[in-house]
Amino acid sequence: MSHSMLIGILCCVIIFIILSITKLKLHAFLVLSFASIITALLTKIPLDSLSNIIQKGVGGTLGFLAIIIGCGAILGKMLELSGGARKIANSLLSIFGAKYADIAMMFIGFIAGIPVFVEVGFVLLVPLVFVVAKYMQISKIKIGIALATSLMCVHCLVPPHPAATSVVSILNADIAKVIAYSLIVGIVCAFFGSIVYLRFFTFKKDADSVITLEDQTNLDSTYQPSLFAALFCILLPLGLMLSKIIFSHPIITLISNPIIALLISVFVAYYCLGIRLGYSMQNLLDTSTHSFSQIASILLIIGAGGAFNEVLLESGIADALKSTLSVFNLNPIFLAWLIALILHISVGSATVAMISAAGIVQGLDLEISKEVLVLAIGSGAIGCTIITDSLFWLVKESLGLSMQEMFKYFSIATSIASLVGLLLSFILSQFI
Repeated sequence: MSHSMLIGILCCVIIFIILSITKLKLHAFLVLSFASIITALLTKIPLDSLSNIIQKGVGGTLGFLAIIIGCGAILGKMLELSGGARKIANSLLSIFGAKYADIAMMFIGFIAGIPVFVEVGFVLLVPLVFVVAKYMQISKIKIGIALATSLMCVHCLVPPHPAATSVVSILNADIAKVIAYSLIVGIVCAFFGSIVYLRFFTFKKDADSVITLEDQTNLDSTYQPSLFAALFCILLPLGLMLSKIIFSHPIITLISNPIIALLISVFVAYYCLGIRLGYSMQNLLDTSTHSFSQIASILLIIGAGGAFNEVLLESGIADALKSTLSVFNLNPIFLAWLIALILHISVGSATVAMISAAGIVQGLDLEISKEVLVLAIGSGAIGCTIITDSLFWLVKESLGLSMQEMFKYFSIATSIASLVGLLLSFILSQFI
């Protein structure tokens, strides 16, 4: 089959995925699974090998990610229930003060958002937005958008977030290097997207923000962990995964593995954020069980994405795309960013966009750092968070903004963050 036909099939399948998710409202897991079968049939992959290819794609992806996602879910839930997130927030706000509350909120989102999904992180921290707006007499829009943009950046760029970790696995990148680069790139993207951009606007003070009894109780709770304990539990898995950059020893190699690092971090969190605060083992069991129920959907989507990527490889579409793009001499970094951006705009799921983009650009150019490609894909998925993304509606309804305000503040903020990420990816590519 000619390269043009294979690429034409890919375009048609992508359109099918977009329309099925946005118009027919089908679950992304079902759409990606069906897209894998359609692609295999159209590219004449032998029917007797199709099931093995899909199984290989799902198993190869989830075999690495399932434990990571599960442990991340537990860490996020422990951080929420123990009040660790609020402890971090209160400490940062006391340091930055009212004048720089938006910067404090950006850091809160970036740090507290490491172990949790972007929507979960926003729901967890948005009550703090109203409390801060009330006490410090500043706009909830300014600090709320800073929080949401920061959460989006860490969600798309920093492992062990599922989408970023999945892209690392697909492209066979070094996860320790990706973490090191993404922490820097993510902070810079969030800063320019939310802080610098929003400084061009004047917001009214929210003097009428309401503080509920629950908000006050959570903020003043004496059962919160220490700031050190909360930060330690969040940053421990990152520190363990980064340790192999500095040290070379069999034990370091073991504990720097993402699966082992997160397993260790979970047990540390059980003690620091649970047992030490008076939680029983039954409480911890219930917390873990509840956190697992919240990740079923993301596991299915990522598994189906892995199957789709495997079909793209076996069908020859990936090779056809590589050969065709080499003729046009398109920069793989820009291509990776653009594909992720278009898919995110169309589908609305940053996770689906990143996994699909990684499968498409996989193996395009061996001279380009795989770590840079991971950052480019993540940066593309940040951009243009609009009505197709559930986060758009969550932020809109939580902050009580109009559609015009959402596009003006949040959609443009994420787009600026995305462009900054693209620029930094180009710069990094010159050195690594």
